[in-house]
Amino acid sequence: MPDWLDSGLQHLWLPYTQMKTAPAPLPVVASSGVRLRLADGRELIDGISSWWTACHGYNHPHIRAAVKAQLARLPHVMFAGLVHEPAARLAARLTALLPGDLERVFFTESGSVSVEVALKMALQYWRNRGQAEKKRIVCFRHGYHGDTFATMALCDPDEGMHTLFAGSMPEQIMAELPDTPTMAAAFDRLLATHAERVAAVIVEPLVQGAGGMQMHDAATLRRIAEACRRHGVLLILDEIMTGFGRSGSMFACVAAEVLPDIVCLSKALTGGTLPPAATVARRHVFDAFLTDDPGAALMHGPTYMANPLACAAANASLDLFEREPRLEQVATIEAQLRTELAPCRDIAGVAELRVKGAIGAVEMSGAIDLDAMRRRFPELGVWIRPFARVAYLMPPFVIEPGDLARLTGALRQVLAERASTLK
Repeated sequence: MPDWLDSGLQHLWLPYTQMKTAPAPLPVVASSGVRLRLADGRELIDGISSWWTACHGYNHPHIRAAVKAQLARLPHVMFAGLVHEPAARLAARLTALLPGDLERVFFTESGSVSVEVALKMALQYWRNRGQAEKKRIVCFRHGYHGDTFATMALCDPDEGMHTLFAGSMPEQIMAELPDTPTMAAAFDRLLATHAERVAAVIVEPLVQGAGGMQMHDAATLRRIAEACRRHGVLLILDEIMTGFGRSGSMFACVAAEVLPDIVCLSKALTGGTLPPAATVARRHVFDAFLTDDPGAALMHGPTYMANPLACAAANASLDLFEREPRLEQVATIEAQLRTELAPCRDIAGVAELRVKGAIGAVEMSGAIDLDAMRRRFPELGVWIRPFARVAYLMPPFVIEPGDLARLTGALRQVLAERASTLK
């Protein structure tokens, strides 16, 4: 253990971690491509892209150079009454990639906050239109939208991460995904019943991430969008995880041919280098805030919103999507995941296998020792971190077939070792 870790652990508080019993974290000293180098010299192939952010791999020279150049010019400036070129360029580029008239970008610093801003937009949209009673949000089973208080209220209460705060958060309306005609009819009835007080519906399109990597088809998403239109409810798509190629297209809403009223972006926005986020609204949402009343403005303003370094990194990341075959690489990853994870279906204790884009998820049944699994993967030279009942792979898009095969092989091996312990 390096000295800095030994001393620092006395003061660090790690996320989602029982600090009394959890094993010591692995000290990372460098990263490059798809590899993390540890303090003891070992290298791990990263199978989850640092919580799904490092789509271009680590330390990409183009992004690094863009951040370095921006650092020399303008590291940061407040974004109220002032504006700068990296943010203006990024806003224009994002709206050109998104469908329809999603044309107004509000920058924040994290995915959770981008969802909080989307909720504020939705609630104030109706208030500005004289319908202040529309203040409830409809969300979905297995959904996850963040760890801040308003976003926790949108997450599946049975998922476990936020049950400690039950009763402390605003109550929202939980629905089941309308993935069958019967469920679609039930969802339509729910909106019909509550439409007068519902401001918006929020959903992760095509893949529900931290709620278990649950996947649904484009038809399900279109049913949600059509019901929102019928009942006069805004649609918010949380593309924090699915955006920027992860689900197989640049944005899931484009693949599904669904135009949301508001979309939330983060994670891979900068290729895993800096932590910005964005909430993008359609024209009619933005127009509801344009009056002579100063109080009708959107009252939100993170200190580091539109940070120039982050915007420079995001612009460089978009350059790479334009110049390099990222979506073709995602399709290749998807095919390899389908082939090499297929044997998992025959392993005892595996309930289901799901693959979409550069996402491969194995849902487990029976008793699960997450700590033991998490310790075993680094021993095999890979960084894979299962959660709840799911072991999953979401590698950088630039991963080579041989490295991906090491990830899938390690996952099969650990699942097989687990199977031998099940009774």
